[in-house]
Amino acid sequence: MRTSRLVSMLLMLQTRGRITAQTLADEFEVSVRTIYRDVDQLSAAGVPVYADRGPGGGFALLDGYRTDLTGMTRAEAETLPIAGLPGAADALGLSEPLRSAQLKLLAALPAAAAGGARIGSRLHIDPVDWYRRPEPAPLLPQLASAVWQQRCVAMRYRSWEGARLRRCRPLGLVLKAGNWYLVAQARNRMGIYKAANIERLVMLEESFERPDGFDLQQQWSGMVERFERGLLKGKATLLVRPDALADLHALGAAAADRAVCALSAKDGWCEVTLPVEATEQAARQLLRLGARVRVLGPPALREALCRLGQEIAALNAAA
Repeated sequence: MRTSRLVSMLLMLQTRGRITAQTLADEFEVSVRTIYRDVDQLSAAGVPVYADRGPGGGFALLDGYRTDLTGMTRAEAETLPIAGLPGAADALGLSEPLRSAQLKLLAALPAAAAGGARIGSRLHIDPVDWYRRPEPAPLLPQLASAVWQQRCVAMRYRSWEGARLRRCRPLGLVLKAGNWYLVAQARNRMGIYKAANIERLVMLEESFERPDGFDLQQQWSGMVERFERGLLKGKATLLVRPDALADLHALGAAAADRAVCALSAKDGWCEVTLPVEATEQAARQLLRLGARVRVLGPPALREALCRLGQEIAALNAAA
């Protein structure tokens, strides 16, 4: 661990220039005293590192010194596809090799490209929607290991049907809206499992081969499309205020995409026909539009929306 830290420290000094002891201590999660010992170790190894004291001081390398310690390990190279998602690297337990890989890439750049980290330092990707937090998935690192090593897993998975034991072949991980999902094959059927709902996980000794031609992105897109399409079991005709048309996504992106709208002669309302989920779920979704929507049909949906409105009014009426 100390050797890896010394190499990373050397590469940081080469790519970033002067760095304070406290910054290095925070970066490597060690004490300032440990950093001073590490700097002494680098000096003893012939690295020309010096210290400037006082405000604006810190450790730096002599001008013109560069190291060639940039050979990338397999573990470091495998983290490059997620280099733009530091949060994902942390969740998967890959933050250390990713940081090392990034440092080595920057250190390998010629002096003319010394600003190679400019865009990365000015861009941050946050995949979680506003007012939300990703659900904790404490077993994600172990699950990721099973995916990387192509090892079968046995897991206790909690769904709306209750908790069940499942045995599957983990084929890939997907980060969607801040939450992690596993794409796995169980009994020759592909399934999606939310990582936060996995209560127990055991990586088995049994390995497996990935299906010929398997493409994670293509598989995920197809499964999501089929899932959303399968939810839309009915059709509704609505009168919607023009200012509420943009909020039809409350009924789901698939429904909004298939909406057919026409201007109505009734006071400027728009008549909209679109697929919807089951009656009760569709009624709850329509509540988000408030008084800007009227249900023309089917009658069951109109009745469900009225009942929900009456229940809300009764619960919130003044005593």
